[in-house]
Amino acid sequence: MQASGRQSKSILPILLTPGVFWLTVFFVVPLLIVLVVSFSKRSLLGVVDYSFNLNNYARLFNPDSPYLFIFLRSLGLASVNTVLCLLFAYPFAFYIARQNPQRQKLLIFLVMVPFWTNFLIRTYALMFIIRDTGLINTWLVNLGIISQPIQILFTPTAIRLGMLYGYLPFAVLPLYASIEQLDFNYVQAAQDLGADGLRVFLRVILPLTMPGVVAASIITFIPALGDFITPDLMGGGNTFLIGNVLQQQFLTVRDWPFGSAMGIGLMVLVLGATMIYFRTGASRSA
Repeated sequence: MQASGRQSKSILPILLTPGVFWLTVFFVVPLLIVLVVSFSKRSLLGVVDYSFNLNNYARLFNPDSPYLFIFLRSLGLASVNTVLCLLFAYPFAFYIARQNPQRQKLLIFLVMVPFWTNFLIRTYALMFIIRDTGLINTWLVNLGIISQPIQILFTPTAIRLGMLYGYLPFAVLPLYASIEQLDFNYVQAAQDLGADGLRVFLRVILPLTMPGVVAASIITFIPALGDFITPDLMGGGNTFLIGNVLQQQFLTVRDWPFGSAMGIGLMVLVLGATMIYFRTGASRSA
């Protein structure tokens, strides 16, 4: 037994080597490059001048800077999208978890089908559905519910709808995994003690499935915060979010140092908020 344990410990570093190499080359090294560029400046020719300075971060976090307002707007929109994804995904995930195994496989398969199509193509498909001459407006006009098409596309509502459509499957999967492991004997015990449906959910089901809620929140919030395709296409370029500004800094303005500082600042803020969230959850559970 001791020999087999020693052998497994000697094999473990070998098994970890490919993953560590991949993360180092394609994550750590690029991140360090972005960090170095963020402390540089843009020359008159648009080339990165590697002279250390803090001007990019001072410009980013200046209270009078419009970028701070754009970040707060992005933060609010990502938060709203996270709440909407949870409200729609939780009942659906709960329904899937209560089905027989064969039906569960079918429903999970249907949830994963959108991942087979590129996110950009799915966004264009949704645009065709909600545009003035799209499927929704055409049906509503033919049914006599409205007399003229409703302007949905190129509005903030379209951006929220596009984000909900794009990130809803990401919320369903972790919620389903958490609810599927729930021991429903606790639910029956609470019902036997006289708890109604709302109290059972708030005091039994929700606390026990909170890891899935946390995972779904993080998985939907972080990509929504940096999303630039949905606001650009479905908002018609009228609503600027932090992802759109990052795209412009790198591809249009070619101010790579400021774009790198914006990306690092965004990453630090999101990472800090996530760590605080986890620490708060751990202290509550303890």
